[in-house]
Amino acid sequence: MAISRKTFTALAAGLALTWAATAPAQAQTVTQPTLEKIKSSGKVVLGVRETSPPMAYALGANEKYVGYHVELCERVLKEVAPDAKLEYMAVTAQNTLPLVQNGTLDIGCGPTTNNTARQQQVAFAVTTYVSEVRMAVRKDSDLKSISQLAGRTIAASTGTTAVQLLRKQERALGGGAIKTVLGKDHHESFLLLETGRADAFVLDDNLLAGMIANSKDPSAYRIVGEPLGAEPIALLFRKDDTAFKTAVDGVLTKLMQSGEMEKIYTKWFVNPIPPKNMSLNLPLGTTLRQLFATPNDKPLETYQQ
Repeated sequence: MAISRKTFTALAAGLALTWAATAPAQAQTVTQPTLEKIKSSGKVVLGVRETSPPMAYALGANEKYVGYHVELCERVLKEVAPDAKLEYMAVTAQNTLPLVQNGTLDIGCGPTTNNTARQQQVAFAVTTYVSEVRMAVRKDSDLKSISQLAGRTIAASTGTTAVQLLRKQERALGGGAIKTVLGKDHHESFLLLETGRADAFVLDDNLLAGMIANSKDPSAYRIVGEPLGAEPIALLFRKDDTAFKTAVDGVLTKLMQSGEMEKIYTKWFVNPIPPKNMSLNLPLGTTLRQLFATPNDKPLETYQQ
C-alpha cells in the first residue's frame, strides 16, 4: 500500500518520539550494516525535507522530492545500491538524527550542519556545501547588520544551528534581548517574516535564497548583514558503519574530482530551478571549490579554527 507524504511525515515524527523514550535500550542494539540492510530489504530510505530549497524540497502534486542534496543522494545510491528501490521520507531538522540513529533512515539528504555534537550521534559524509548563516528581511526594513538585532523579533527554525547562533549573538550584544520566535520548519519561519510577526528570518543563505525565490513576491525580500557563522553541510548516516561511509564518500569524491559535482551545484544554485524557474544566483565560492579539490568531513568547530 502506498504511503502518502503527509502520512510518512507523521510516521517519522512518531518514530522519533518513540526513539527518544527508549533511547538507552536502542543505543545498546547491534544494528545491521546499512549495505546489508539495503540488500536484504531491497530498498533504501532517504530522509528529505519538504521546505528547504534548493537543498531538498517537495515539488508539485505528485509529491516528487528534488534539490541539490536529493540529487547527490540519488547519485550515490545509484552507484552503491543500483538495484534498491528508493523510498523518500519527509523529515525535519528535529527528527533527522534520531531517525538515522535508530535505522529508520538509511541516509539523510537534507541540509544538516556537521558539528562535533552531532558527530557523537551520527556520521557525516565529506562536505558538499558550505553555508553562511545570514538574515532575510522585508525590502522596506532598516535592518542591515546583526549589530541591530537587540530588541528585535527574529524568526528561526526549530532544531537549526541558527537558534544557537542567535543566542550567542544575544550574549555578544550585551544589552537588549533578541526575541527569537521558532517555526516548526522553514516554511512556517518564513511566514513569520512574511506576515510581519518577525523582523528577520535567520538561516543558511542558500536556503533563504530558495525560500525567497519561491515566495509570492521574491522582490519583496533581501538577504542582508554579515554572516553569523559559516557551516559545513553534508549527507549523514549511522555511526560506525565504515563500509557505507567509504562507499558514499567514494562516490562523492569521484563526482568532485571529475567536475560533475560543480555541474550539479550550478544546476541548483545558478541555473533557474523549479517551481518558478528562478535563479538563486549563488555561484560556486572559493571555499567550496577548495573542498571539492581536497574533500574532508571536518566538523564545524574544526572548520572555524
